[in-house]
Amino acid sequence: MAGIFVLVGHIEGQVGKPSLELLTLARRLGTPIAVCSGSAPEALGQYGAERVHVIESEDIGAHPIGWVQALAELAADTPPDAVLTEATPHGREIAARLAVRLGGGVLTDAVDVQPGPDGPVVTQWAFAAGFTVTARVARGVPIIAVKPNAVVPTPAPVEPAVTRARLVPDEASLRTRVVSRSVRESTGRPGLTEADIVVSGGRGLAGPENFALIENLADALGGAVGASRAAVDAGWYPHTHQVGQTGVAVSPQLYLAVGISGAIQHRAGMQTSKTIVAINKDGEAPIFDLADYGVVGDLFQVVPRLLDEIARRRA
Repeated sequence: MAGIFVLVGHIEGQVGKPSLELLTLARRLGTPIAVCSGSAPEALGQYGAERVHVIESEDIGAHPIGWVQALAELAADTPPDAVLTEATPHGREIAARLAVRLGGGVLTDAVDVQPGPDGPVVTQWAFAAGFTVTARVARGVPIIAVKPNAVVPTPAPVEPAVTRARLVPDEASLRTRVVSRSVRESTGRPGLTEADIVVSGGRGLAGPENFALIENLADALGGAVGASRAAVDAGWYPHTHQVGQTGVAVSPQLYLAVGISGAIQHRAGMQTSKTIVAINKDGEAPIFDLADYGVVGDLFQVVPRLLDEIARRRA
């Protein structure tokens, strides 16, 4: 079977859910070969990583572009048939730089990857998710950046072969340096890009104090909290929670838009969600054109009743 490199991301020292999704996709294409820092071969083996390359370097945290060098050096020894990364800002940059080094092609924001006779066939959303596109890399190694929640991570336990390599960053890797980091305050909720359920609030909440309704609903469903640009610009919720073209792009299994009209800027960041539910008192709001299910009503009446129903069913 062909070798598929998977660049593994870590969140607070743990393997992130998007990386397990990448391993699930990699199994469709060939033999998953995980590339990571730290020590997590057992966790990666649970999701089918038959080989795990552990990169050891004190400098890669400060110079994350070193991952391009690490992947390129591994590819020189063991040419992969494809490389999968997460479609985060960091993952997309690694994909683009690696494609240049390997003379391959890059496809970003993939929502599905399938094997094909001439290499992986990638499904993408284009033009603010207004079109579905299928594409493949015509020449060289395909480098594919995959959006979170593209697939449900499925275990396939194996005993991985583990190798370790020392990385000494080259000049290109050292040109980019992380100058500061700030730890995100933990809310106990999943991150926006990883959450299976996202509950977002907008201008219809009429004030920051009413975001407690959104937080309560998100907690009841085990989801993350998002906000529209209008709510963020008004100072009602932190900018880090903005969903939209100029904020965070999400693709959860379930997206609840509460008091959000559905401007194109917001839609561009969430319309790849698998199921969309809208709650808005304006029956003509554009969000209803996108929603799978819609409730035309006062959110201050609808959301409490929804919370009561969730509690009743769980009692």
